[in-house]
Amino acid sequence: MSKGYASEVREGDSGDFESSRVLDARGEADEQQVEAALRPKRLADFPGQTRVRDQLDLVLQAAKGRGAAPDHILLSGPPGLGKTTLAMIVAAELERPIRVTSGPAIQHAGDLAAVLSSLDEGEVLFLDEIHRMARAAEEMLYLAMEDFRVDVIVGKGAGATAIPLELPPFTVVGATTRSGLLPAPLRDRFGFTGHLDFYAPEDLALILARSAGLLKVDADAAAIEVIAGRSRGTPRIANRLLRRVRDWAQVHGSGRVDVAATQAALELFDVDELGLDRLDRAVLDALCRRYAGGPVGIATLAVAVGEESDTVETVAEPYLVRQGFIIRTPRGRAASPLAWSHLGLTAPAGTGIPPAQQTLPLDDSGPGRFA
Repeated sequence: MSKGYASEVREGDSGDFESSRVLDARGEADEQQVEAALRPKRLADFPGQTRVRDQLDLVLQAAKGRGAAPDHILLSGPPGLGKTTLAMIVAAELERPIRVTSGPAIQHAGDLAAVLSSLDEGEVLFLDEIHRMARAAEEMLYLAMEDFRVDVIVGKGAGATAIPLELPPFTVVGATTRSGLLPAPLRDRFGFTGHLDFYAPEDLALILARSAGLLKVDADAAAIEVIAGRSRGTPRIANRLLRRVRDWAQVHGSGRVDVAATQAALELFDVDELGLDRLDRAVLDALCRRYAGGPVGIATLAVAVGEESDTVETVAEPYLVRQGFIIRTPRGRAASPLAWSHLGLTAPAGTGIPPAQQTLPLDDSGPGRFA
């Protein structure tokens, strides 16, 4: 077992893996190590998210000036936008160690008590996917965040005794892709909440230029712009596409990432000029060709493309809604004129969605969220 994979288990997974995941553990660890190496280490090096970055810098600088632990921090937003990176930066800026775990790994109050009792003063506790933590652990976390103590229950039944355990001051950094699932008592205990939105292409170009330098990839500025425009506003996707284009240039090209190599590589990996991948186009194709533009329920749509409903709803739909390809209505999902046009199809007469049936995409991944 590789070092990176073992640390991932210790930091947040339950250790219950399928054998197929164990077989390719070294490959996953290598990808994780590459992604970790590309992460900026300081706020000054963190591109994009200017508002959140400036707000977080103020919170951290003020806490350092007082010589105290900063307020607990909640970071929300779609996957791949830098929540984990910002948590690492918080610890680096405070010059304190960081403990990493995740909500799914904490299924019992005892699991959380073991983590909390081992924290040092000023340490940063990063809870990824905090909305998936067990309810009993959430209730223990309320007290720990507010009063820096936990009550350990000893015994059972009428003879049970609560022993208070004092904790040193620490900072919780919680990350969630679905902030609406957080209970209000937990959400209210965070002194700072930052919502990360999708990146502009020019910010992604800066990220890609920096990543190319770290990976020692010889890349044209024009090729960087092409990759940035197809990265769905997400740095994680941008860095992944850069590595795949680098691979194509190494195997089939001259080794230099230019526009021709970029376009050929992205065509090979089914990423079109608007950033839509195979799943996105399959959803649009099923919606337009099989169901005449809808509306159709998400479960039916998922069966049509051979995926789980959660996959379609959390992976494909947010970007398609944001880009105006899909309209969410009370009766289901419907294709917009842009979807028909993108597939090279002509929308049949009478398939438009009346304005009264349209709904705005004000979910966690939409542009209508406030920081």
